[in-house]
Amino acid sequence: MEKSASQSITAALVHALGNLVSPRPAETARREPSSLVRLAPDAPDLAVAGISKSFGPVRVLHDITFAAASGEFVTLLGPSGCGKTTLLRIIAGLERADQGEVTLCGRTITALPANQRPINPVFQNYALFPHLNVRENVAFGLRSRRFPCDQVDLRVGQALAMLQMEPLASRYPHQLSGGQKQRVALARALVNEPELLLLDEPMSALDAKLRAEVQLELRRLQRRLGKTFILVTHDQDEAMTVSDRIIVMRDGAIEQVGTPAEVYERPASRFVAGFLGSANLIGAVRHNGCMQTPLGRLVPGQMPDWTEGTLAIRPERILVRRQRPAANAVGGVVREVVYRGDHVDLFVEPGPLRVRTAPTADLHVGRHVWLELRPEHLVALRD
Repeated sequence: MEKSASQSITAALVHALGNLVSPRPAETARREPSSLVRLAPDAPDLAVAGISKSFGPVRVLHDITFAAASGEFVTLLGPSGCGKTTLLRIIAGLERADQGEVTLCGRTITALPANQRPINPVFQNYALFPHLNVRENVAFGLRSRRFPCDQVDLRVGQALAMLQMEPLASRYPHQLSGGQKQRVALARALVNEPELLLLDEPMSALDAKLRAEVQLELRRLQRRLGKTFILVTHDQDEAMTVSDRIIVMRDGAIEQVGTPAEVYERPASRFVAGFLGSANLIGAVRHNGCMQTPLGRLVPGQMPDWTEGTLAIRPERILVRRQRPAANAVGGVVREVVYRGDHVDLFVEPGPLRVRTAPTADLHVGRHVWLELRPEHLVALRD
């Protein structure tokens, strides 16, 4: 059954892809709503400027500004309640901002209603037509735009045949798993050829194994289509897997923007360091060209402007050495070992420092170890 769910989800993506990459017949093609003509060649697909929103006395968005380039996969990442879904609804035209502008291809769409924006959202509740089977749910956009029936049937049939998924085409929504429903909703949005696709937790209903597979499929699909995708998620692994850029949000504001590598390797704040993966946070005072810490003298890759603050280093960036390293050496005793299959987590005193390394028999509780905190991986945070 698990294999069937994965295959059917893939099939929905593929027949969406078939509709997107195939040219439409000129005599029958209509775009509802009409596509926006890009005013300037270098205009971003999407630009959000100064967006603020309150619900009564509660301020949920604070002066949000960012842009997404054509063909870019951008993820809004943050905990529940940080405002990311409200921001997505404002972009889609389903919510009005109190302040700010939304532009698409260089044209302001702030005042346009949702049904006039060339944007398709895919939300968590699927919103599939219960009286239509999978084939008709996916083909609905093409039929409403008056594609010839034979071309609709041909495209959908070819896409289903590509992965030998014709049997699932006749199923109705009540016969599908949550993951299958989500992917059908995504396929139905894609066949409308939107300028921008908005995805609100589209993989939340999938189990861990299937979610990992679908993340890769979604990323490959986006690359092949060259469309701009905006994803909302609280799942850090999902954001790292699919994104060109990640926008980390907290309490209605943007904490940091960057590529997955930039945000992970060079977190700007304690929140980003702790939310995106795990990190060792070390209090430090700058003195005589180095940082005085409870672990001893440490030198980060870049000295901070502040006098007193916090250093961060990822557990997997700390190296276990047999002898004392020449620089940034920390001696300690292993207090706990957690086996995780392909690696172990060591908790070392003083600190405690969390260290992630390959499993070896000689790393046991009570053992004295030398740790090297290399300067290029030791980051000075702004708070």
